[in-house]
Amino acid sequence: MPDPDLVSQALARNLRRLRADRGHTLDALAARAGVSRGMIVQIERARTNPSVGTVVRLADALGVSIARLLDYDETSQVRIVPAEEAVQLWSTAAGSSGVLLNGVEAPGPLELWHWLLMPGEGHTSDAHPPGTVEIARVDEGELTLALDGQDHLVPAGSTASYEAGVPHGYRNDGAVPLRVTLVVSVPPPAR
Repeated sequence: MPDPDLVSQALARNLRRLRADRGHTLDALAARAGVSRGMIVQIERARTNPSVGTVVRLADALGVSIARLLDYDETSQVRIVPAEEAVQLWSTAAGSSGVLLNGVEAPGPLELWHWLLMPGEGHTSDAHPPGTVEIARVDEGELTLALDGQDHLVPAGSTASYEAGVPHGYRNDGAVPLRVTLVVSVPPPAR
């Protein structure tokens, strides 16, 4: 894992720059993202460790991937993220986690994730912007995908694609660890 201070400084720098590039005041970004002005100030000063939900809302409001917000090396045409530098955005005491492997702007944010859900654990997600699509490939175990109030079972070796503009969640109702490779494609922001 990369140094948390390095990630925090990159988030602060990138958030300030992207907000300025788009001409958003602190108040305007706060309103667009549904995040308090004070929280944005703390993030831009690298004085807080925001929740995954907060980072997602800020990225969505700016029309960029989470990877772009957290990127601490934008100097190369080929962005290689070694395993030890992938950013873990959430984890549980039982060992479940969500790791952002990489992401690009193509033309909207496109992110690649690896998720590990231990037996009996799950993770919920707020609705993404309309038009957001996710593709979930179950590498091991069986995924219970909750989408718009309905459960869908996705067995190992299968891939599910769905629109993620509604609240959704991922559960491991099985007895073995669940490993999922997840792609999230967010449409470019309207200009």
